[in-house]
Amino acid sequence: MTRTEGDSWDLATSVGATATGVAASRALASKQPDPLINDPYADALVRAVGLEHSIRLADGEVCVEGDVMLDRQRMCEQIAVRTRFFDDFFTAAGEAGIRQAVILASGLDTRAYRLAWPAGTVVFEVDQPAVLEFKARTLAGLGAQPAADLHTVPVDLRDDWPKALRDNGFDPGVPTAWIAEGLLIYLPPEAQDRLFDNITALSAPGSRLATEHMDAASLTDKWSERVSQWSKKVGSDVDLMDLFYSGERTSARDHLTTLGWDATVQPSRAAYESHGFDYPDELADLAGDSGYLSATLKTPN
Repeated sequence: MTRTEGDSWDLATSVGATATGVAASRALASKQPDPLINDPYADALVRAVGLEHSIRLADGEVCVEGDVMLDRQRMCEQIAVRTRFFDDFFTAAGEAGIRQAVILASGLDTRAYRLAWPAGTVVFEVDQPAVLEFKARTLAGLGAQPAADLHTVPVDLRDDWPKALRDNGFDPGVPTAWIAEGLLIYLPPEAQDRLFDNITALSAPGSRLATEHMDAASLTDKWSERVSQWSKKVGSDVDLMDLFYSGERTSARDHLTTLGWDATVQPSRAAYESHGFDYPDELADLAGDSGYLSATLKTPN
């Protein structure tokens, strides 16, 4: 279903179903021998949502040997590299003394429960009310307890989420570690810029931010065709291309730089190689100069 202004979803429909699919990939990767990541809650969350194709993905039943994205090894490598980037980002922020973290569009992210947060860390999860309620209820049923002081912020990012964040105890006067994982492509270009504007307005100097870096030049018809094919191969009723916002957009790195952030990008190939994985040439052709962005807000002169 194509996106419309003011549309809504749960974890089984539209954009919400993509969060369930990502959790299914984490579940599959966590089950592999000597896994790079371990999300002990992903499998149970996916089964609780009940989407058949996501459950089959978590069980490895939709893997296609030799496919650049759906081959079991390639699929597990891709999600492991992505997950570890954001895990390691939060770990490094904590080691640097940052004790406030925000997970935007948190979906089925379980970092508040599974990471080793330093004492005194406050984690804010921002997402639609139904998504946060479902996850909290399901994890409570599993006996899971947050490993930090968790504050859920039930608000749509299209609404006044900065106010909702402050109303739930967020302190803009201290450095914050922010992540926007798997989010930007689902935002219109102007909404992406507005997101970074709001993050900057809420951030004290020394705050950090992590997100994906998209190579706009790689978003070609060939890329779109392959994404649609992958959606069908896993048995999803949702064509990802119907959920993405196309059109020219300023890169996250360029926009953040204008706002006073020092931003660096780790190319996808380097991210793969840092964990001993080969980066597939076919994926490189499709993804272009994409990678993972991290940024630190500079202290004003």
